[in-house]
Amino acid sequence: MKIFKPDFRHVVAAAYNKEAERLPLYEHGMDRGIVEKIIGEPVAPLLKGTLAERTEGFRRMARCSIQLGYDYIPFEGNTGCIIQQGQGLLGKAPSIINSMEELEAYPWDDKLSEYIELFNIDFEALRVALPEGMKAVGGVGNGMFELIQDFVPFQELAFLQVDEPEVYDALWGKVGNLMLQLWTWVLENHADTFAVCRFGDDLGFRSSTLIQPDEIRKHIVPYYKRVIDLVHSYEKPFLLHSCGRIYDVMEDLIEAGIDAKHSNEDAIDRFDVWVEKYGDRIGNFGGVEMNIMTLNTPAEVRAYVLDLLDRIGAGHGGIAIGTGNQISSYTEPANWIAMSEAVREWRGDYSN
Repeated sequence: MKIFKPDFRHVVAAAYNKEAERLPLYEHGMDRGIVEKIIGEPVAPLLKGTLAERTEGFRRMARCSIQLGYDYIPFEGNTGCIIQQGQGLLGKAPSIINSMEELEAYPWDDKLSEYIELFNIDFEALRVALPEGMKAVGGVGNGMFELIQDFVPFQELAFLQVDEPEVYDALWGKVGNLMLQLWTWVLENHADTFAVCRFGDDLGFRSSTLIQPDEIRKHIVPYYKRVIDLVHSYEKPFLLHSCGRIYDVMEDLIEAGIDAKHSNEDAIDRFDVWVEKYGDRIGNFGGVEMNIMTLNTPAEVRAYVLDLLDRIGAGHGGIAIGTGNQISSYTEPANWIAMSEAVREWRGDYSN
């Protein structure tokens, strides 16, 4: 078996839609509890501690990634943490913007300093922790649609659009400007830590986009483009994670400049369909159905992955293989190992 050495350039190549010399493994997120089960050491408590403790926590995340054959670790400082701790997005907190008065009174100017106070220690620890050949994938967590829902939860957002259209329109602008402000700070101060920049913004569900495609084109895509242009100015590729059937706006997203896209589930379309549709223009990340990772045996996961790789084959541009969503708390550790080993077997890590 070859000694595995991480090389973030493989995931960068795939994000730029180039066939990497070594097929990268990719995950949007790696649940820290599952990482702990893989390596047999605590991680989550360290990542809430001092700078030294967080540095060690990220080192252990990196060690797990290397053990499984990844070239990077994922990390995002989620913007929802400075709004309502993500509880609005989850539908567990009320709307905090219901009128123009509330919109104008909201402390927008304080949010950057709050973000820096909360996350700079993580970005600093991450910079020190990453070993040679490894970088992070991520940046500022939550895209426009997810972020606005922490101010105004999904159902209330629909009411706001009808009842207070001026407030609704103005809120998108405020949220977009905040997102750009945070990205500007992260890239000015921590760009070198990241191989690929990305955020997650779930725009769809199984049958369609969650809001009308025209609303996405009007209120979301222009701010995506501003962030993507900023990322590109730092010579980084941009990866969009979005769940759901978003075919109606994929052309708009590609035109805005996304370099790659992640997330798929077989109930919408198998991964090879996404590759067939868009592989000539953007990188495609993901592939392994979450239900397979959760409900099947390691042997079945291995067979699924090898079949997927045989169907895709070579010559399809930028591909990175992993789950269609992320390694979640309910993912079986043995299945994660089986998936990564199948990819590594296919790409020749175990040959002499």
